[in-house]
Amino acid sequence: MGFERIGFIGLGLMGSAMVECMQNAGLALGVVANRSRAAVDAAVARGAVEFGTARELAEGCDLILLCVDTSASVESRVRGEDGVIAGLKAGTVVVDFGTSLPDSTRALGAEIAAAGGQMLDAPLGRTPSHALEGKLNIMASGDLAAFERVKPVFDVVGENVFHLGDLGTGHTIKLLNNLFGMTVASATAEAFSLCDSLGVDRKQFYDVVAAGPNHSGMMSFVAEYALNGNADALAFSLVNARKDVRYATEMAASAGAQNATGTAAKELIEAAVDSGAGDNMVSTLIDTLGPKS
Repeated sequence: MGFERIGFIGLGLMGSAMVECMQNAGLALGVVANRSRAAVDAAVARGAVEFGTARELAEGCDLILLCVDTSASVESRVRGEDGVIAGLKAGTVVVDFGTSLPDSTRALGAEIAAAGGQMLDAPLGRTPSHALEGKLNIMASGDLAAFERVKPVFDVVGENVFHLGDLGTGHTIKLLNNLFGMTVASATAEAFSLCDSLGVDRKQFYDVVAAGPNHSGMMSFVAEYALNGNADALAFSLVNARKDVRYATEMAASAGAQNATGTAAKELIEAAVDSGAGDNMVSTLIDTLGPKS
């Protein structure tokens, strides 16, 4: 697909599924351990080459893909004496699949360009199971020619691949998407919690709302937990939700924009994480919002 070897950093749940999908498609992969030793070992067993540092990965690959948790994690892997930039070959494209702050992305893009490479941001929608099946939503932005070079790789792991404009636009739209989603999830969880406080049957409430315009996929995800105890229908942890809504509110503040409902959702999610529920899924907000004794 125009790349001799593709380097991948960040083999968590999503990243490891993407790597397996690309290997199943016959792509040559290089990997660096981030947190998951087992995922790296599995990738190597399928034929990937392991590199010791991000710098060595960049020296041995001509496309670098990152799927890590925060902007700080991306920056630490890209900058520094053992970072991607230190080993970057001219013409290399660096892609951030994570959900990062747009200002951080643009700053890194300028540094990568100064080193002779190009950067794309390409945050993801859907789940690791979709990644394994090659059915992710990919919200890419950056130089169009670089995007066209990488698109055949995107098409391996993605079902819906968008090019959204200048670098940072993908992360902006992803954060808006997640802010909207977490606001709806928070409001839905609060409504189910209020059902309990007010003596209303949750199923009756859901049936009425689901018959009208307020029905949504997000509402159904939260209802799976409210009605059936299945928190994994919305497989997104509260600690990850907190990161995204924090980034979104920071992004809004930097633009001088109002973010009242997003801020309210952020406060609800932060309170749940502070209570020790951070590793629980977002739908379990219902529990932390329950009646107070």
